[in-house]
Amino acid sequence: MNPELQKFLTAADESISRSSVNGYRGAVHVGVDLGTAYTGIFVLDENYYPLVATYRYAEVVRDGLVVDFGGAVALVKELKAELEKRLGFELQSAATAFPPGVPAAEVRAGRYVLEAAGMNCTALVDEPTAANSVLKVGNGAVVDIGGGTTGIAVVKDGEVVYTADEATGGTHFTLVIAGGQKISFQEAEVIKIDPKQQDRLLNVVRPVMEKVGSIIARHIREHSVEKLYLVGGTSAFTGIGQVIEQVTGVMTVVPGNPLFITPLGIAMHDQKTL
Repeated sequence: MNPELQKFLTAADESISRSSVNGYRGAVHVGVDLGTAYTGIFVLDENYYPLVATYRYAEVVRDGLVVDFGGAVALVKELKAELEKRLGFELQSAATAFPPGVPAAEVRAGRYVLEAAGMNCTALVDEPTAANSVLKVGNGAVVDIGGGTTGIAVVKDGEVVYTADEATGGTHFTLVIAGGQKISFQEAEVIKIDPKQQDRLLNVVRPVMEKVGSIIARHIREHSVEKLYLVGGTSAFTGIGQVIEQVTGVMTVVPGNPLFITPLGIAMHDQKTL
């Protein structure tokens, strides 16, 4: 991995537990990630470097659609207040994102959540494009494997030339684990994200990984893609990169802390004109 990217992602990891910012009062860039499994807020400084961040498991969004508006607003308010306490000042604006292909009305719902939570929405960006703001892929495909969907952005000469999004993501992993292990969804979610459990669960979830691989392969078929970059929390599952590479026949890279890449990229779009 690029050393600068690794340094940036390490700083993002540290921002989760940072309790204060030592009196920082410069400009900030805020990204709110309304995910199917996790909702998080990342705050970057005026130079787009991580300051503080927090995230929480929540089921207020499903496949890019806000299914619990009141719950989403309450959660964003709660996370916002937590970060404001750590920062020592109020967060007034933020950007948010959506999976490619989501209807315009649902895209606007993300803006309404931010506004109801007390923040001006300065930008709406599709998730793979947001991720590429961090990865800076010149040529290849950025694949955002979220809780409910897999989003794909094909990049040529640094520009996104094609996007797509299909159902299948981390929630499907959890459902398969729950069924295979005969445990509850909640119990399955806990062991799914435990790295110590993932080796033994690999064969259980491999069919879902292969389905994700087939989705990617179908969408990149008409494009000359030489490398895939996996982001999103599900991309952290042990062995997924190898399975995707086997199915697609395309070199596959999983950057460090893939869960954080999209929300960091969302924050980079804050304070840009809609």
